[in-house]
Amino acid sequence: MELTAEDILGNPKYPAISYGGYRQSTRDVQPTLEQLKEDLRILEAMGIKILRTYNVHLYQASNLLLAIRQLKSEDPDFEMYVMLGAWIDCKNAWTDQEPDHHEESPANAGEIAQAVTLANAYPDIVKVIAVGNEAMVKWATSYYVQPEVILKWVVHLQNLKAEGRLPESLWITSSDDFASWGGGDAEYHTEALAKLVEAVDYISMHTYPYHNSHYNPEFWYIPEKEKNLTDIEKIDAAMVRAVAFARNQYNAVSDYVKGLGYDKPIHIGETGWASISEGLYGPEGSRATDEYKQALYHKLIREWTEQQGISCFYFEAFNEPWKDDANRMGSENHFGLFTVEGQAKYALWDLVDQGVFSKVTRNGNKIKKTFGGNKDTLMHKVLVPPSANEKSEVP
Repeated sequence: MELTAEDILGNPKYPAISYGGYRQSTRDVQPTLEQLKEDLRILEAMGIKILRTYNVHLYQASNLLLAIRQLKSEDPDFEMYVMLGAWIDCKNAWTDQEPDHHEESPANAGEIAQAVTLANAYPDIVKVIAVGNEAMVKWATSYYVQPEVILKWVVHLQNLKAEGRLPESLWITSSDDFASWGGGDAEYHTEALAKLVEAVDYISMHTYPYHNSHYNPEFWYIPEKEKNLTDIEKIDAAMVRAVAFARNQYNAVSDYVKGLGYDKPIHIGETGWASISEGLYGPEGSRATDEYKQALYHKLIREWTEQQGISCFYFEAFNEPWKDDANRMGSENHFGLFTVEGQAKYALWDLVDQGVFSKVTRNGNKIKKTFGGNKDTLMHKVLVPPSANEKSEVP
């Protein structure tokens, strides 16, 4: 029996992760088919069963699907599914012209058409199409669109399903910030958003306590009642609060959707924690960034979502250096659970010890622990978040 999105989303037997696989400082260099297979074997070894992609006009998406099919033909027990992302932009996005957030890019139609082609070519693998990535949230100033644009394409895809031109069991969503799904300011609570909630098969929302450790840091500061804890106790408590922050954003979206009269599944399309930052989240900023905190967030968010029957597309599998090519130490380059070279960060050290990765490599390298596996060395990088009375000193 072929599994559907309804079968796998929210099922703890099918852990999910965001995946790009880009190894260079530019996406002009696409991962090869063999590199994709190498990564797929690593992710399979750690139990991942669902991958999320972001663009279909790049070869990464179609080659990833081909790689999965080939691995399935080589090994009948190999199992991997895909949430296929169709990128959506406004007019003039990523150009030297002023972005027009009330008109969509003409490239969107081609992106949707390619997503349809791939979903029909790989119905056993593609279980979800996501229309846009953080395409409605207004801090995405380079490219965001109005929800009417996302609604237009979601309805188009749903109509193709109804006409038998897409698999009936394929789920259609949009993956966006919690605020874009009604969990934040009332400015997002539009008629078009309400219609979009009705049109999608489920809500795919993003939540990032990591970024909010700078932008909305009240939850992050060490409160007065914890001032006498040890440093590690303060850090552990801060990470518990971080997951509570994510949970509150999830609940805010849930309340909005239920308030509209809909009972739609809500899953987490993105959440994660960077391990390196010289910027807003580093030693001179919120002090949120290191492998210890990343590992604890990964553990706690997985535990909560699995307990609640929520799929969590953890961001992300591997570091991708193209995201901030001007700043090698920028946080965007360091959200992966693995380094580009294939070293497993602290979150996965236990799996290395268990021999999970003994038969797989990345770039030909054996999977080894970061910091040479020395936790004391790792912990020297770990800083306590600011206390409440320090907050005026944090930039």
